[in-house]
Amino acid sequence: MNSDLEDTLVRFFGSTSRARILVLLYAHMGRIFYQREIMFETGLSLQTTQRELGNLVDLGIVKKQETSNRVYYQVNAASRFFKPLREICSVSSEKSLSTAD
Repeated sequence: MNSDLEDTLVRFFGSTSRARILVLLYAHMGRIFYQREIMFETGLSLQTTQRELGNLVDLGIVKKQETSNRVYYQVNAASRFFKPLREICSVSSEKSLSTAD
C-alpha cells in the first residue's frame, strides 16, 4: 500500500493496524484467516492483531469462529458496514496494486 493511501486510511479508521487488517480481509472476501496468518500478512504484532480483531468483531464488521486450537476471522457480509467498507477497501487494494507495477 502506498504511504499516501495508508495515511488516508489511518485517518479514516483511526489506526494503521485496523486499516491493514480491513484491507487484507476485504481483498480476500470469502476467505477465512486464522489469527496468526493475519498477523504475518499485515506485519503486526500478535497483541495488536488480537486487539484490533476484537474491536472489529465488537463492531460486527468481522466474524470470529473458534475451533479447538485456532481462531478464525472473516468479513461479516451481514454487517451494515459491509458495502461501504468493501468500496473503501477495494479502492485501496486497486491503488496499492497499481503502485506496485
